[in-house]
Amino acid sequence: MAVRWLKDTMLFPPLVEANSDGLLAFGGDLSSERVLLAYENGIFPWYETGQPTMWWSPDPRFVLYPYKLKISNSSKKLLKSNKFKVTINHNFNDVILACAKIKRASQTGTWINDKMIDVYCELNQLGLAKSIEVWVDDDLVGGFYGVQLNDTIFSGESMFSYVSNASKIGLIKFIQMSKFKLIDCQVYSSHLESLGAEQISRSDFMQYLKPTKKI
Repeated sequence: MAVRWLKDTMLFPPLVEANSDGLLAFGGDLSSERVLLAYENGIFPWYETGQPTMWWSPDPRFVLYPYKLKISNSSKKLLKSNKFKVTINHNFNDVILACAKIKRASQTGTWINDKMIDVYCELNQLGLAKSIEVWVDDDLVGGFYGVQLNDTIFSGESMFSYVSNASKIGLIKFIQMSKFKLIDCQVYSSHLESLGAEQISRSDFMQYLKPTKKI
């Protein structure tokens, strides 16, 4: 089945139409309304500059159950040392800009372009996107951001670290401070697998989105 191009209407194809890689649709505007609708239906945008907007809903989905979080002995020592201070939503703009600028071995460019930055900053102002900052003294050394649709699930988007283990400690402390039942990691990464993330079916994942409670 060919991947659909979206029209002006605020509609997405049924999730079963996603291809084997999880690509569901191309095109459509990148407004906060459409992005929010996407998250409410288990879909997220992900593409690089120069490509059309791409919308994804992979099956299986890569997730982390907080109760299955794996904390290594070295991470436990770092947590006890209080080397890092972790805050929530203190500096969303700097976090998303750092995520956009940091170089990654597996990518030639960044998918966090100006349009992406604008829409997630708008979602942050609406109370739906949140940043987690990791500090050493007054220096921002790591962090990540994501979308929180309800009290059950947090969808992580991107991370950065200027100091070894900064974003890892940030994620661990964020999970410990929160009461989520699921952290949506979207697609596989060996780093998150080492923390306990695993794959579940898309149908199981969708159960965590219902009912949606806006914050």
